[in-house]
Amino acid sequence: MRDFLPEDVRRREYVISVVKNVFQRYGFEPLETPAAENIETLMGKYGEEGNQLIFKILKRGVHEASGEADLALRYDLTVPLARVVAEYQNKLPKFFKRYQIQPVWRADRPARGRFREFYQCDVDVLGSTSMLVETEICAAATDALVRLGFKDFCIRLNHRKALTGILGVAGVPLEHHETALIALDKLDKIGPEGVEKDFAARGINEVASRRLLSFFGDLQTLEHAAEIAAGEDPEQKQKALNKAILGRIVEFVGDNELGAAAVDDLRSILEFIGASGIERFVRIDPTLARGLSYYTGAIMEINVKDLAGSLGGGGRYDNLVGMFLGQDVPACGFSLGLERIIVVMTERQMFPEDVESSPADVVVAIWNESSLDDAIRLARDLRNHGLRVDLYPQVDKLGKQFKYAAEKRIRFVALIGDDERANGEVAVKNIESAEQRNIKRQSVGEELRRLVVERRRTS
Repeated sequence: MRDFLPEDVRRREYVISVVKNVFQRYGFEPLETPAAENIETLMGKYGEEGNQLIFKILKRGVHEASGEADLALRYDLTVPLARVVAEYQNKLPKFFKRYQIQPVWRADRPARGRFREFYQCDVDVLGSTSMLVETEICAAATDALVRLGFKDFCIRLNHRKALTGILGVAGVPLEHHETALIALDKLDKIGPEGVEKDFAARGINEVASRRLLSFFGDLQTLEHAAEIAAGEDPEQKQKALNKAILGRIVEFVGDNELGAAAVDDLRSILEFIGASGIERFVRIDPTLARGLSYYTGAIMEINVKDLAGSLGGGGRYDNLVGMFLGQDVPACGFSLGLERIIVVMTERQMFPEDVESSPADVVVAIWNESSLDDAIRLARDLRNHGLRVDLYPQVDKLGKQFKYAAEKRIRFVALIGDDERANGEVAVKNIESAEQRNIKRQSVGEELRRLVVERRRTS
């Protein structure tokens, strides 16, 4: 849990504004929920590991000494959404598309890009079983990342029923499926040998373990084959690879009903994704499991080079609302991890210069005591022209006022001295180039705005 200094807040607000704008263009509506939920609302929704990371809130008042908890800080935004849909179903449209950008809390071990308090940027669609929903969600997440400047990310796509079919065919008993998925979810982190040991510790027999690891090991050879088939075209390579992986799943699951249904869903998503123009970013990955227990269908996760963990993830959870409502409501959603996005963008210097560098476009300096009113009026007029203006708060030496602007990386200083007042002008100094010019008082707002816009375009 961190403090955010001004430059940190500017970065966060920039990312949030870009993401929010994209979500709104896709027709998503805003929603907010309380920081605390009843503890029974959250417990049992996130799997065995998730339950251990929930921040519990002790009972208050005379019950405090009991050490019992009745509330908890929200762990994600999806379970609170399900509660809201169950509670307000009669007030919501048939197809409820919402976005939510709020903090969540997890009692996790802090690491690079991993915090105990962090923001999630969620989009969800409730009320439809169509695979168009998965496609739109992937497209919205892709659009947001592209507009932020990301180019090297990959949306990994899988299906929980495909995993269920694969596990069943491999010989993993149904009662061990959940624990097997937890182990498989670590494949890219601990490798096949680590997963094999984890399987053994979780009571999965050696035959099933070898069949599973053989299946997932064979998939690695498909990428080389796709490269040969597609040549240098990355989009065609991705398309060929996805087709080959789907074919391998079909071979392995055979006539397993759940596995076959999952393949049909994945085929539909890929077809729609092709029409959406984001095919080069999407890859079928049968190793993707995602630990949250409420997923029922397609699951997605976004990864970027040089970052352990993901930039976001989600999937279909058709049964979650039913836990609160008593009847199932189809639902699918995706969450972008704001903190990790900011970590990567900061390290790669992806933020626009005006976000990184300065809190204002211009400092209005003060010539002397008798020019205070002129300075105040000038600041007001420049603000009315859409400029961000920092009015220096006291009479001071000009050198100190110029130094103040330089330290805050504010490019322009505007000043009305005795000569400028007499001539109906404003002196404008470019701190970076040290160039100074006088501009007529009535046109200084438009001219300074032009200079600032020009500066942003060339930076």
